[in-house]
Amino acid sequence: MESVDAGGEVRHWSAEVNDISLHVAEQGPAAGPAVLLLHGFPELWLSWRHQMAALAARGFRALAIDLRGYGESSAPTDPAAYTVLHLVGDAVALLDHLRLPKVFVVGHDLGAQVAWHLCLLRPDRVRAVVVLGVPYFPRAPRPATEIFAALGDGFYITQFQEPGRAEKAFARYDVATVLKKFYSIELDNITAPPGVEIIDFLQASSSSPLPWMTDEELGQYAEKFQKSGFTGPLNYYRMMDTNWRLTAPWHGAKITVPAKFIAGKKDTGFESFGTKRYVESGGLKSNVPDLEVAIIEGHHYLQQEQAERVNTEILSFLDKFSEN
Repeated sequence: MESVDAGGEVRHWSAEVNDISLHVAEQGPAAGPAVLLLHGFPELWLSWRHQMAALAARGFRALAIDLRGYGESSAPTDPAAYTVLHLVGDAVALLDHLRLPKVFVVGHDLGAQVAWHLCLLRPDRVRAVVVLGVPYFPRAPRPATEIFAALGDGFYITQFQEPGRAEKAFARYDVATVLKKFYSIELDNITAPPGVEIIDFLQASSSSPLPWMTDEELGQYAEKFQKSGFTGPLNYYRMMDTNWRLTAPWHGAKITVPAKFIAGKKDTGFESFGTKRYVESGGLKSNVPDLEVAIIEGHHYLQQEQAERVNTEILSFLDKFSEN
């Protein structure tokens, strides 16, 4: 496995927690302050490779997991095993397994949702959180699929709802192409025209390799998704309405953990759904009072595309807590 001079080698192991096997990639001193890294869709622990090396070099213990359904972690067959309560439960069970009372947490995309909900449900376990790409939105007045219905059947989350539909469409391409299509997204709104599947609509970047990922790295992702498939990752989207029902007790609750939100100026999600206005107008801060915001150059897969800048943003924030 890759080795980085400053932070030592990446160590791989699995933890039997919360009724699943969780694959963990670890770098840095075992006695260092722990940082739990939660990836997004469709990614793996590998998407944190640059941050792990930087954290390890500064004396942190970087712990990047494959979320359930991804990579070498278990992929339960029941869609109901992918609720946000299961995902937060995996994180808490891992901390218990490692006897870590509190950790720093960094999340991106769907991993951002897990990070926010870990802060919401178990603030006692989080020292501070850094979230990339997806801000904390308070619980909506109605379920996600009702809200997204206005965007039509071409909207990617709507297409992801029906079991098997996206998997069947994805299967028309080799796995590396599917991944590259998602990694290349620069659209403002991920919606296909009527009668078109989203994977057919998305265009893979013509640059090979991608500017921020070598072909060898893309191959590492593809190898894992070839084995694990996409059903587990897609089940996260299929549980959105269930999550809405399950989080009713936290309706109106705020995030009290110290937080930093980092977004790319050209991120599809930041440009869509009023997200930019929500963040810049102070809406996010009203729901996350102890908040810092950094809007930087870049698109959605920010921690890979703008690795050095993201590392600087993360480390400068975590440094504030190093004496605590």
